[in-house]
Order: sequence, then C-alpha cells, then structure tokens
Amino acid sequence: MRRPLLMAIDLGTSFIKSGVYGEDGVPVAQSSCPVRDERPAPGVFIQPGEALFESVIRTIRDAVQQLGERAGSVAAIAFTGQMAGCMGVSKDWEDLTTWSCSLDSRYMPYAYRQMESLKDRFLEISGTNFPQMAPKAAWMRGEFPEQAQRTEKYLMISGYVIGRLSRMPVAEAVLDRSYASWTGLADIRRDAWCPEILGAVGLEERLLPRIVNCNEVFAALSDEMARETGLPSGIPLVAGAGDKVAGCLGAGVVTPGEMILEASSYGEISCCVDEYRPDMEERRYDVLASAVPGQFFVTHFAAGSGIALDWFVNNFARQPGDVDTAAGHRRMDALAQEIPAGCEGLMGIGLLCGSSMPSDAAIKGMFMGFDLSHGAGHFYRALLESYAYDFAIVTERFKRFYPEYALDRVKLIGGGAKSATWPQMFADVDGRTYATLNRNDFAMWGACILAGNAIGLYGDLAETAKRFVAERAAFQPNASLRGAYDRRKRLYKAYLTELRGFYERIARIDEQ
Repeated sequence: MRRPLLMAIDLGTSFIKSGVYGEDGVPVAQSSCPVRDERPAPGVFIQPGEALFESVIRTIRDAVQQLGERAGSVAAIAFTGQMAGCMGVSKDWEDLTTWSCSLDSRYMPYAYRQMESLKDRFLEISGTNFPQMAPKAAWMRGEFPEQAQRTEKYLMISGYVIGRLSRMPVAEAVLDRSYASWTGLADIRRDAWCPEILGAVGLEERLLPRIVNCNEVFAALSDEMARETGLPSGIPLVAGAGDKVAGCLGAGVVTPGEMILEASSYGEISCCVDEYRPDMEERRYDVLASAVPGQFFVTHFAAGSGIALDWFVNNFARQPGDVDTAAGHRRMDALAQEIPAGCEGLMGIGLLCGSSMPSDAAIKGMFMGFDLSHGAGHFYRALLESYAYDFAIVTERFKRFYPEYALDRVKLIGGGAKSATWPQMFADVDGRTYATLNRNDFAMWGACILAGNAIGLYGDLAETAKRFVAERAAFQPNASLRGAYDRRKRLYKAYLTELRGFYERIARIDEQ
C-alpha cells in the first residue's frame, strides 16, 4: 500500500510555493512561482487575485509532475502564507478589490482614523497594535463603493484560494484562528468576531468568514480543480495557519514559555503562552492565536529588519560579480564578526520601516557615535546589534507579564540562524541561550503537520511537532559582555523615545 503524502501551499508575498512531504517529515516535491504585482505609484501595491491563483495552480501542477504516479497518494492539503491584508469577493468568488497586503498603504488614512478612537480596544480585545483588515475593509467601502455593493465577504488570501480550489459557497468561507488578531475585528480570547469593534467600524458580521481551528477540514478539492492540477478530486482541504504561526508549529514551539526568534525579512520574536495579557503600558507585543487550540503567541516584529540589511548590502557592500545579496551578506558577516561587541562606540537604529510595536511611523534609521576609525563592518554590526536590543527589550516584557515561565532559551530560525555572527550576538545581548535547529522549512512543514492531524495521520499536535525537530547547536551568553550590552540596550530604548521629536522635525524641515 502506498504511504500517504501531505501537501502545503505557501501563499507568500513574492512567491507561491507548494511542498509535498512524506509522513516521516521528509520533502518529496517542492515548487515555487513568482507572484505578479503592480506598483503604479508610491504606496500602491496591487496583486490581482486571479494572478495569485494562477501561480497556485502552476506550483501544484509542477509538484504533481515531480510526484508522477505518487500524486494519487496526496491525502490532504493545508495552507500557510502572508498574514496581514484584505480582499473583497463576490458571490461567485470574483476578486472585486484585488488582494491588498501590508505593502499596499493606500488605506492608511482610514487606519489612523480608527486608531484615534479604537487604539486601546484593538490591543485589549483583538490583540494588535495596528490592525489590517478593519481599516482596509473601511477603505475599500469608502473608496470603491461600486465594488463594495457587490462584496459578499472580506477575506484573507488563504480563504480566497481555498474557496477557488473547492468551489464551496462563498457564504461558507473560512478564516483560521491564526489570522484573527491582525484583522483587528476579533475577540482573540473567544475565537469569534467582536460585536463592539464591528459596530465601531461599521462592518456587518455577515461580510466576514467563519473562524475555524487550524486543523479543521471544511472543504474538498473540486472536480474542476482536480482536472486543472492533476490531483485526485475530493482531497480534504485543511485550514492551516499563517506563516508565522505555522512556522512556530514546525519548529516545535508548542509549550507555554517556549520562545522563538525568526531572523528574516520581518524579524519576529514570539513566546508561546496559555492566555493573553496585553501590554497596555509599553505596547511592545501583539498576540496571535496558535495552531494548537487554546494557546497563543505573544509576538513582536521589527518591520523590514531583513529588508534593511539587504538595503545596506545592496548600497554599500555589493561588488561587481555578485549575482545577489548573499555574497554581500557573507562578506559583511565576516567583517562584523571581527568587530568588538558595542561596535567601538557606534550605535544604530535599524527601524528603517518605522516602529511596529509600539506603532510609530515617525521612527526611522540612525547611526550615532562614529568617527574616522569606523568602517563598513562596524555599521553592519551596529544594525545587527540594534535588532538584538529591540528583541531583548521585548523578552523583558514577556518576563514582566509571564513571570511563571523560565524564559531562558530561544530557538533561532530564518536567515540569521545561518550566520556565523547572529546566534552568539543575540545570546550575548539577551542573556539567554539561543539554539539553531536541524531543519529550515518550518512554515511548510507546520502546515503539513496540521494536514496530517486533521485526517488522523498524526495524533496530538504538540507531540507530533516535537518529534520532527531537534536542536543543532546552542549558543550560551557570554557573562563578561552582559553589563556592556545592558547599558547599550537601555540607551537604545531611550533613543526610540528621545529622538522621536528630531525625526518629526526632519520630516517637516522643508515645510514652509
């Protein structure tokens, strides 16, 4: 008898990916396809739903071709991908608005208006410092009234793809619980839409999908889509989870008190908890519902941290013959490793895309304290250290609100986990052990765990996740550096408050 296979579809911003895994956790087919987008003006980032769906079909077909006759063994499909945005669809699954992700900033005036009156309620109830679906839906209704009249549901991109693959009635559209927080419209503790917030933003609940658990089967691959993809019809479609949450499951972060740092384009540190306790004072973290029912992740991300490092490499470290940024990063990483902790007096703020938690678009980048002795390696290391300070400040808030957890160990994943510099630097700055892991495909594999659990192939989610991942290396903090880094961490925190006025003055300096 052929062994069952599990498929994950990753709906990324730049690429759509399909991956197929055996029940032993080993990938047997992988495919990716770039996503077409349009950027006709500053702040406009358009991704037509039809183009996204075409990329999904193309990657599935490619994976099926790799599988050959084994394609008939695909037993379930689960979904992961980008977690913030909104799109409106008609009763026939027509994309009326295009998919508006976090990079599409046309909605911002609506966001600022909502934040004026609902800032605290968004954080207390939905668990987010800056929601996406609430203001984007308001913007779509306000700026595109004709499309709004025809809109049956406002969805995340995963809900749209699932609907297209299954041809389920739009009235039965779903959103898995991992996405609920960043909509700004949900009561995160109840896994339900919040009547108070819906009333405040003027949105009817009938326009929203049903919130479901991540390991729930709710549809099947339609006959039409089976012919399009080459898969058998009737394959169960499982909700899955957003990429951050699926990545936590794939990395085995499933026990309250466990922490994980993803050093990637949007660097993020998260802690698994069994209840949400909002940080109303400093507003350092959001909360995301876990793929494990009843659990949550308190989480903080540094918007565009990895993108800022790419910016530095592309503008100041790229050399003729470099085909991409990887060579430049390796070059800078080697230089940074030779620089003493603290960068010999140079400090930076690497928040080139603003501060996300607390939400503050006025904050930008900064280098301070450099002189003629500092070179490119100092500046690159100063950026790395700035992110380490940012995340270490957050782990202090985790400890403040969750004192019952030890919080002494952090799993490190993403591009930074491959660096020769980052793991030890994070450990030294944070005063905690940082451990790298023995696999890299965390979100895709996490989605497959959910698919396997949903059809009974795997038992308990947490036990399954732990079974398929292990630590590769552990980095202990250097006690001799603790005092120096603590002083700089406090200074970094002060910079974010005290320099705000200067950032605003720079932004307005030419206004007369």
